[in-house]
Amino acid sequence: MKLNRSFNTQQSKQYISYCYKLFCILLIIFSALSSASPLQDQTQLRRYYQEHFPNLTLKDYSNGIYAIDPVARQSWQAIEEFPPYENAIEQGERLFAAALPDGKQYADCFDNKGMGIANTYPRWDTAKQIVVTLAAAINECRAHHHADELAYNQADMLNVLAYMAYTSRGKPINVVVPEKDENALQAYEQGKAFYYQRQGQLNFACATCHIQNVGKKLRAEILSPSLGHTNNWPTYRLKWGEMGSLHRRFAECLANIQAKAYPEQSVEFRNLEYFLSYTSNGVPISGPSVRK
Repeated sequence: MKLNRSFNTQQSKQYISYCYKLFCILLIIFSALSSASPLQDQTQLRRYYQEHFPNLTLKDYSNGIYAIDPVARQSWQAIEEFPPYENAIEQGERLFAAALPDGKQYADCFDNKGMGIANTYPRWDTAKQIVVTLAAAINECRAHHHADELAYNQADMLNVLAYMAYTSRGKPINVVVPEKDENALQAYEQGKAFYYQRQGQLNFACATCHIQNVGKKLRAEILSPSLGHTNNWPTYRLKWGEMGSLHRRFAECLANIQAKAYPEQSVEFRNLEYFLSYTSNGVPISGPSVRK
């Protein structure tokens, strides 16, 4: 019994030491980022991932987890031969070209007639002083031309998003945070704070998985880096058996750690997308895509 007690005590000490080291790593990262500018955040995160994955280029992060998991990558490449999102692109193209109630089209609402611009969203709206995602911009367009807004989880919305993402494939994410607009910086900072805030009964932050433990396994899944997390949406997730949005994935992650989930296009999720997209600037758009 003495031997068992001694062994258990030693195990406890090792476990406490391990947890303390992980806490220190995350604390150091957050401390560095908490006082950093958006550009400094971007630089420091890339340096961190470069140290963990020295063989990856910035472009590789467009493939998400498949960039660091060769076994999963083989399965993914096989699925991409006949991708399940093709119908979404076709339907989205049809909807994009269809006339709105006043005879206008989506193309009348966007730069470059809506082609190849998904990589520039989300955007800071200086007039409204809010972060506008591409999905929100689609509904703004509809409202302006007297059409009913689409639910953000509705197939028509996801299909239009899929088509617009498809026209932007290969273009690097190019999200701007105006340095002289205090409200824009505040929205970015709120998104960053959300990413590093521990939440829920499991007391996890987004960064717990995707920075602190990136590349490690959580059950049977390898945890992916945050770079490129916004570039492949909307996505056909095999788990869902259908197309889904980035904000649906945010909500699912929060549910997994038993934390409060927010509705799609909430301020919290829009600001989180703003932070993640800016720090992923330069990663090419690969949506729509397939994920596990």
